Amino acid sequence: MVLPGLPAAMHRHYSLDVSAPLLRTQGYVDGRWVSAASVFPVLDPATGKEIARVSDCGPAEAKQAVDAAYKAFHSWKQCTAKERSILLRKWFDLLTLHKEDLAKLITFESGKPMRESLAEITYSASFLEWFSEEARRVYGDIVPSPAKDRKILLLKQPAGVASIITPWNFPSAMITRKVGAALAAGCTVVVKPAEDTPLSALALAELAEQAGIPAGVFNVVPCSREKTPAVGEVLCTDPLVAKISFTGSTTTGKLLLKMAADTVKKATMELGGHAPFIVFDSADVDKAVAGAMASKFRNSGQTCVCSNRFLVQSGIHDRFMEKLGKAMDAELRVGHGSEPDTTQGPLINTRAAEKVVQQVSDAVSRGAKVLKGGKRLDGSFMEPTLLANVTTDMLCMKEETFGPLLPVIRSVRSLCSWN
Repeated sequence: MVLPGLPAAMHRHYSLDVSAPLLRTQGYVDGRWVSAASVFPVLDPATGKEIARVSDCGPAEAKQAVDAAYKAFHSWKQCTAKERSILLRKWFDLLTLHKEDLAKLITFESGKPMRESLAEITYSASFLEWFSEEARRVYGDIVPSPAKDRKILLLKQPAGVASIITPWNFPSAMITRKVGAALAAGCTVVVKPAEDTPLSALALAELAEQAGIPAGVFNVVPCSREKTPAVGEVLCTDPLVAKISFTGSTTTGKLLLKMAADTVKKATMELGGHAPFIVFDSADVDKAVAGAMASKFRNSGQTCVCSNRFLVQSGIHDRFMEKLGKAMDAELRVGHGSEPDTTQGPLINTRAAEKVVQQVSDAVSRGAKVLKGGKRLDGSFMEPTLLANVTTDMLCMKEETFGPLLPVIRSVRSLCSWN
């Protein structure tokens, strides 16, 4: 494990160099770039330095966006499947054309290593490509009728306005995955990006406009952490909204579902997890270590599908831990995401780093042993950490970490009984 750029990364000058049209700092409502009464800062989590100030939209702007989306819905749903398909394909082409600049935005506002940011843009664009093709395939069906004088036809129709609330860990892909499907079906959307990463969402809006997506079909209302509850309430309670789609924490998801219940909105929730990584005595150790490295340290452990707890059978435990430790030393490089050798960027903010520190401290106080890392570095950087002698009563076994912490339980019995 190498820390090549720390603490230098905190003091070195890193410049966000992207083409001017893609660095948008206003909200996007009804095809217009709109300012709010105030702004909020967007920080580079690797340095803590401000990289932009973005319009801090509130309930009024959110309501304007919903109204614009509702108005646009009546014309957008009348577009043919082919027309919607062509526009989505143009949007996809523009993402591909500007992938380098879009990746830089992700790296500077989320801390993700550039290599992963480029992969995210490819992933993000793929959703637009997929749904541009699927837009033409929204088929209905004919169902045999029990009565001779009747026919039963099934028609698929767009739901209406969709509120899209997205996380910071995939600030581009989580938008296109939701929005691509909605627009292909004939729905219109209002996007509320995470307060840490609004720049990627606004860049997508710029490219949507360039692609010819009509005014009001795609709206973005960025806001600060302080205004998020009020904006979220509008997006989940306004009677003109038919659907909400949210990716984030289970706690927040529950709140959004409660707010959406009064108007019985359709809801899709991708919430927190506590994924186990299980290694049996019969496993190929090298493959198990490779899998553990990939599933734990992608985006510094900040993905919804990161393994959170590692259960290793006693017969293979020592070999697994030895090889895992060597792999961490050889493969992990901590630093600013724009540095070509970096594999581990910072966590999204200091609160995220403090949560990992708390879990490590709790585990050590209960008897865990730190084999690698274990320390918080400058700012929101955290050393990739390997823990042994872990037990089920520790916080890291009960809560999703969302950080580069790999806790291993040694099992002396069959793992088939774990749940």
